Amino acid sequence: MNHLALIEKTQTLIAAGDIVGAESALVELADTEGDSALMVVLDLLPPKDILAVIREYDNSKESVVNLLVTPAQFARAVVIEKQYKDLTRTHLRGMVNSIIFREDADPLAFLTAIGDLEGGSDALADYFSEKWSRVEAFARSGLFDATEDHGELLSQTALLASAYARPLLQQDEVADGDWMQLAWILRYECPDLFIEMLMVLRAKASAYDASVEGSDETDDDDGKVETGDTDRGKATPAQRDSDEESAI
Repeated sequence: MNHLALIEKTQTLIAAGDIVGAESALVELADTEGDSALMVVLDLLPPKDILAVIREYDNSKESVVNLLVTPAQFARAVVIEKQYKDLTRTHLRGMVNSIIFREDADPLAFLTAIGDLEGGSDALADYFSEKWSRVEAFARSGLFDATEDHGELLSQTALLASAYARPLLQQDEVADGDWMQLAWILRYECPDLFIEMLMVLRAKASAYDASVEGSDETDDDDGKVETGDTDRGKATPAQRDSDEESAI
């Protein structure tokens, strides 16, 4: 099967909702023609189709697609993930963790690629949406201790001044392949992106809190979507541009 035919088949399966079938077709290519052939196809697939495959991660098995996707390909997929309107961010966190922390990956390369794109800091803010206060505590004190959750928010100037402070925690102390390790890498290895992400995260939290306060003054049956508990007791849904179409 030539590459164009495979791309057409993959896109048809994705459009039909058969993500498992689409991934299997890509895996078969890697098995028969090698990883380099799959990398060529991934480079030709639109970001929305790569996203459809990699967001359906399964941590019980390795996916050759997740193992081979490049930082640039991954970044382009991540910044459009909000089109799925997944308020819990489960798929976003799962695919970020499975790819950025894969065995051979350079997390810094992936984060830099995300930060270089418009919407990158927004996507990272969505990733941390359920850990807003813990990330704020980390920005303020260098610790993720829940007892530090309720202090004063540092201004952007103060954050910039503390950007290169010596870590109180070493990365191996938070090397969980999850949000704590990602926050550590951002703060100490990508401080500008960390601050930009935190500013976006604050804006999202503020907008969400305002919407909740406003909804308290309306009827109970207001069409709100119920979301899971977070460490703040609330979720922080991403904003969605009116001209975007759902990727689902």
